[in-house]
Amino acid sequence: MDRARLQHLLARESAEAERRNPRSKAAYERADHLFGRVPMTWMNKTAGAFPRYLGTAQGARITDIDGHEYIDFCLGDTGAMAGHSPAVVAEAVQRRFTELGGATAMLPTEDAEWVGAELTRRFGLARWSFSLTATDANRWAIRLARAVTGRPKILVNSYSYHGSVDESLIVVGPDGRGAARPGNVGAPCDVTLTSRVAEFNDLEQLERELAHGDVAAVLMEPALTNIGIVLPEPGYLAGVRELTRRHGVLLINDETHTFSAGPGGCTAAWDLEPDMVTIGKAIGGGIPAGAYGLSAELADRLLGRSDLDLVDMGGVGGTLAGNALSVAAMRATLEHVLTEEAFERMDKLSERFESGVRAGIDAHRLPWSVSRLGARTEYRFADPAPRTGTESAAVADPELEDYLHLYLANRGILLTPFHNMALMCPATTVEDVDAHTDVFAAALAHLAG
Repeated sequence: MDRARLQHLLARESAEAERRNPRSKAAYERADHLFGRVPMTWMNKTAGAFPRYLGTAQGARITDIDGHEYIDFCLGDTGAMAGHSPAVVAEAVQRRFTELGGATAMLPTEDAEWVGAELTRRFGLARWSFSLTATDANRWAIRLARAVTGRPKILVNSYSYHGSVDESLIVVGPDGRGAARPGNVGAPCDVTLTSRVAEFNDLEQLERELAHGDVAAVLMEPALTNIGIVLPEPGYLAGVRELTRRHGVLLINDETHTFSAGPGGCTAAWDLEPDMVTIGKAIGGGIPAGAYGLSAELADRLLGRSDLDLVDMGGVGGTLAGNALSVAAMRATLEHVLTEEAFERMDKLSERFESGVRAGIDAHRLPWSVSRLGARTEYRFADPAPRTGTESAAVADPELEDYLHLYLANRGILLTPFHNMALMCPATTVEDVDAHTDVFAAALAHLAG
């Protein structure tokens, strides 16, 4: 690739983004009272000198405060996989908050049992509890795993995604040993004291780490999603389950992003048998919500322990967790929006998106690859596709990513800013997908000269 040409194109698209978005630029420059000038610092992880500011959003469309409309394939990095403000969710939230009243009252609602039963139907886990984020669901699952096994450590895959859970911020270093993930700020302790790590798709490394006998649980995504999609090789997930059982280790599937695989995530799609499942983001239709599920056997083991305080000081709670508003949103989303029929349609659109990206790559004989997980598609600057998180991290190209993201955004298309991920929602159309195919092809043509 001609890097000088890439830098020229990136500068051109950056200047165009600044020209097109004066109101967003001004809003960003006025935000003196926000840490990093944004409500949450990761909002600065975007291509260009400043983020676009949200005006309105509906379905698969976003309009910024400068009046530009976008086809949204980012969808809040999965948080809006149901689409922006689905009508049935908005109605359920409105009814709970205004007609019935009581967004949070520390009292259960009947909706909660409906949601728990539906999650059991979809994922197969018998007992469920709620949180406000998947990060919290993971934290609480980890605490329960330590409590029931009496073991101190958690094992994760290198470059997996589990939110800001301290135990998960570990990667396989150059020497093959665990090391703090780059960018881990203010860690409470050396992460190797709490965690072990193995590469995704590497059963030998997993077995070596489990052989120490100090791992309470393996917390994993059934497919890596936040470092590019890394799919499991044949037999890998079955091998993980066999090894965890042999070593007396619990298995936690984090389906927060892999929910894109289908109505019951990878757990249902691939007939997996975890001891726990954690999930967040999409199940609330945009309202903060998360959940963790336990097998009947594990739930009985925990509830049968008289020495565990699971009501007050057990660490598995939060004043707003399971609040009536979140639960109402979860019920509406699961019952009416992210249905089996919706997933079938989203999967077909994602397949069409994948074909369009692949055609653009093949037309220029680029050494890139495309991977898909149900409604989610992603391309990486490597061929063949990376098989581990470390391999995928190594092929990142920030300049190239920024160029492609800015080129697309300047022409009305948004991808997830952290990587080259596109997600379909129930409101996405064939025309939306084809629009991306055309603009992506044009971006590559400019790059090729």
